[in-house]
Amino acid sequence: MRAERAYSPAARASDAPDPSRVLVIGCGALARELVAVIDQVGLANVDLACLPATLHNRPGGIPAAVRAKIRAARPRYERIFIAYADCGTGGLLDVVLAGEGVERLPGAHCYEFYSGTPAFTAMTDEDPATFFLTDFLARNFERLVIAGLGLDRHPELLPVYFGNYRRSVYLAQTDDPALVAAARRAAGRLGLAFEMRLTGYGDLATSITAAATAAASGPAADAARASGAA
Repeated sequence: MRAERAYSPAARASDAPDPSRVLVIGCGALARELVAVIDQVGLANVDLACLPATLHNRPGGIPAAVRAKIRAARPRYERIFIAYADCGTGGLLDVVLAGEGVERLPGAHCYEFYSGTPAFTAMTDEDPATFFLTDFLARNFERLVIAGLGLDRHPELLPVYFGNYRRSVYLAQTDDPALVAAARRAAGRLGLAFEMRLTGYGDLATSITAAATAAASGPAADAARASGAA
């Protein structure tokens, strides 16, 4: 992953913010995908800062961590976008973002913004007993699911956690045979039927691109460019 292009608040607190740039504060579970979107679309005015993916194990800590990151970035960025969905915060992240005047990705979680809300709703209506995987979860299944839930030490808990699921749907961001195989193994490990749907980056790409475009074409950015050319 590229080094964080963002900021050192203590060293740069007196610098005037560049209105043409946008800071994306993202979940560490999306870091690889965020970098891919930024690079593939060529979003040269986007800086990226990621919080630890382990916050998902305790989503109650996400709102405060995001608020702290936003406030640390304010001396350098007029425009900030949050690459989180609600992610299990029960609406508390939205309370923080409303207070800070910052927007986030749409939806309740990454499964929804990768697939798009209509497709996600259709899948869950079709079978509510669906366990979803993404590239990140397929890649880190043993560490995050098996070890994270203690199933490596207490395999007897598997039916407690997953006994009510019937299928696993892999929402694939990339068409990677190794990740497909990993996702298929994960479904087998849980005793679930396996399906795959290639979503690409979905609303992650469109939302980040829209935030970058708004920053680059806004009146403040135009004024700053004109001032610099004078």
